[in-house]
Amino acid sequence: MADTRQERAIPSRRQVLAGLGGLALAGLTGPARADALAAAKAGGHVILMRHAIAPGTGDPGTFDVNDRTTQRILSEEGRAQARRTGRALRAAGVPVDRVLTSQWWRCEETALLLDMGTVEPFPEALNSFFRRPGERDARVAALTGFIRGWRGAGNALCVTHQVNITGTTGVFPASGELVVVAPQGVAVAGRLGPY
Repeated sequence: MADTRQERAIPSRRQVLAGLGGLALAGLTGPARADALAAAKAGGHVILMRHAIAPGTGDPGTFDVNDRTTQRILSEEGRAQARRTGRALRAAGVPVDRVLTSQWWRCEETALLLDMGTVEPFPEALNSFFRRPGERDARVAALTGFIRGWRGAGNALCVTHQVNITGTTGVFPASGELVVVAPQGVAVAGRLGPY
């Protein structure tokens, strides 16, 4: 008797992640985006932003947080994306009380180019743990605690890395994408961008 089942190729990790990214980007229009923007404009939220476009993955083996030349950095397209994002947030009237960032230069530069206020480092919660999985729980706990404790009238805008955002919210953001999070229950109110 012939086997009528078709063999299916097992997708690679890259293909799976690309598929997830496609689904995520497809949901950035319509009511969900409008809800996210309304929440951000109302204030009182924490907005997690993945740094703008910085080609590559991770950092070189010679990485030193104090030496920008050893790090993956924003491309010109990434710098333009960060500026566009800041303009879009200001034009929409999104109030930002604090701008916090990872110490990685691609995050700090994104935060500076947003031009949304004084930029403060927040390494305990926002530094990447991509190559340091042992730091995951501490970083996620610190970011979750910060979100739960946020009581600002405006928003806290945190520029960080995909792993920190995914570890805290379950959302896999694109470069430059923003995830609006309500302190109550650390609930995702919606996603904005990338711009």
